Amino acid sequence: MDWCDRVGAYFAQNAGLAPITGRVMAWLMICDPAEQSPAELSAALGVSRASLTSTLRILIITGLVRRSTRPGSRASFYRVVDEAWAAALRQRMLSLGAFLDLVEAGRKLVGPDPEHASRLDAAGEVYRWFAEEIEPLWERFEARRAERDDAQ
Repeated sequence: MDWCDRVGAYFAQNAGLAPITGRVMAWLMICDPAEQSPAELSAALGVSRASLTSTLRILIITGLVRRSTRPGSRASFYRVVDEAWAAALRQRMLSLGAFLDLVEAGRKLVGPDPEHASRLDAAGEVYRWFAEEIEPLWERFEARRAERDDAQ
């Protein structure tokens, strides 16, 4: 479970999520079978069912986890959505443009004052560069994924 704890710490530090969120994601990435019930998750991770309920709700809303049921069973089962990693990262990349819009609004707010403008310009420069570079990078990723899918 050390690895799950490390993933939990990563999610907490880099995404601002509770460590349990990362621990659940970690377990769902390595568990066998790939679909787990809340009881199985609780036992594997040593967490309460109540804390799992909130965590699973967040993971479903973000699209990283999918909930399913099985015929004849009242339990729900949870699984990592493989395609969600690309979608989540794409969304984070697209947020650069949203921040650029905020920088531009701030630039209009402070006017030509060099001290205020320089701070906004510094933020805008780095975000603008990455926003411009992301689309070609993303296109290369999609082309590589399409090649892999065609080969299978």
